[in-house]
Amino acid sequence: MKIAIIGAGAIGGYVGAKLALAGEDVTFIVRGANLAAIAANGIKLIDHDGTEHVAPHVKATDDYAAAGVQELVILALKAHQVDAVADQIGHLIGPDTVVVTMQNGIPFWYFHQHGGKFEGHVVKSVDPTGLLASKIAPQHILGCVVYPAAELIAPGVIQHVEGERFPLGELDGSSSARALAISSVFQHAGLKAPVLDNIRAEIWLKLWGNVCFNPISALSHSTLVDICQYPLARELAAAMMEEAQAVAAQLGISFRVTLDRRIEGAEKVGKHKTSMLQDVEAGRGPEIDALVGSVVELARLTGTPTPHIDSAYALVKMLERTMQEEHGGVKLQKLVAA
Repeated sequence: MKIAIIGAGAIGGYVGAKLALAGEDVTFIVRGANLAAIAANGIKLIDHDGTEHVAPHVKATDDYAAAGVQELVILALKAHQVDAVADQIGHLIGPDTVVVTMQNGIPFWYFHQHGGKFEGHVVKSVDPTGLLASKIAPQHILGCVVYPAAELIAPGVIQHVEGERFPLGELDGSSSARALAISSVFQHAGLKAPVLDNIRAEIWLKLWGNVCFNPISALSHSTLVDICQYPLARELAAAMMEEAQAVAAQLGISFRVTLDRRIEGAEKVGKHKTSMLQDVEAGRGPEIDALVGSVVELARLTGTPTPHIDSAYALVKMLERTMQEEHGGVKLQKLVAA
């Protein structure tokens, strides 16, 4: 399958490497040091057991038009980075191209084919001007939830921490031929990619942890296991999760696991730094609005009180502002599409 991966950071690099190692025709759309490293040496994947694999024949470019129309586009940038490339994505999309969105948090397409009174509502936290919805037509989109943990440890080098699960789902809940085909491609590459009939419920299940663990981690510089094992932090995480669960319930979403089990799952990941903490430590703009701001927005939309989430949101937004001032806005505003 002809596949373009937009972004070769932790998740884009991991997925792209796995697909390339399985024999797929993979092109990374990247910039900077990652582009140079992948173009010269391919992409290296260090698996969770320490084994190393190199996919030497992948392509890498920063020219969307040169890459051309793809069968599958995997959008692996963080949500706040997608706007900057929205105008270029069209070069990769033909009539039958599928775009798999791998952003954490509430996606820009959430209310497309949602039904009910919120049908078509624009989630301004992640698509404030409607740019993404205008550039990526919903009929091309296949939803995805990312569960693996990985880190970009050097340009073109991905460290896989744990997990292989990437559930997929059509926006209308159908088990389409294209969803099943892409699921098969992922599974052939050693990834678990079941096709779900309610991808939004799975998005909320992942977000349930992200909305609390990411800001707490970024503000306290603590790993998942630290947060889960420190009583005050665990209590705060649980309170934020209860609020998120109430918002989700207003949108018709129920969770298939208990709150305690979700926290236990995060604890088992161990000494892993959340993506928001990794961004803060690297001086990059943290992914705040898709993970936390969107829940605040949907809470206001549904009339649901979320005092703990609101407080965490205010604090991480203040942290973002402080980082901007300290870095003069230069390093923070630089798009790390790598």
